Amino acid sequence: MRYAYLLINLLTVFFPVVLSFDKRVAFYKSWKFIWPGMGITGLFFLFWDVLFTIHGVWSFNPAYIVGVKFFGLPLEEMLFFLTVPFACIFIYACLNYYVKWLMPYRLTGIISSMMILLSIMMLIFYHDRLYTTVTFSLLPVLVLLIQYIFKADWLNRYYLAYFVALLPFYIVNGILTSIPIVLYNNAENIGKRVGTIPFEDHFYLMALLLMNIGFFEYFKQRKLSR
Repeated sequence: MRYAYLLINLLTVFFPVVLSFDKRVAFYKSWKFIWPGMGITGLFFLFWDVLFTIHGVWSFNPAYIVGVKFFGLPLEEMLFFLTVPFACIFIYACLNYYVKWLMPYRLTGIISSMMILLSIMMLIFYHDRLYTTVTFSLLPVLVLLIQYIFKADWLNRYYLAYFVALLPFYIVNGILTSIPIVLYNNAENIGKRVGTIPFEDHFYLMALLLMNIGFFEYFKQRKLSR
């Protein structure tokens, strides 16, 4: 079905948009803080997406896309960098409202240190794989900046949101990689998968959401401090 990838994008964002008007979370009031960060982050990741497509890191099954492309990327792939972050920031906002438990900062630091250590190990052993190299070069830089330079007080809530977001991630990405709509070149990743989802995708998502939520918090705090 040529509209499959487009339909997945629409379903990904449908419930977060509808539930944004719930009176308790009132997520729609935060939309104005989302767009600038999503624009900056989206352009950054789309740059890599174009390069990955050119260098054959992944490709797209023409049977499941409408055929509209920009810089070689399907329209649906570009929408992916809007719909998925929007849905995940919605999860983040809901957890902030409903879950009063906060991850201890000590545990947050341990997770951050583990991500940095994992990234270093992946770069040592798989530096010849483009997807692996880019993913595990970007992630530790973001973690170092946010955990140790900016000392963000929201990082513990981010990690909780990330782990919760893995559930819809497995559904959406599972569909994309099992049909498959997105085809991965295992010569450019470590070749290990969780089901049909490449190992690197988990940490690519982590970096994508870390940038988006980082900008979301920045623009929100800047507005509130005025």
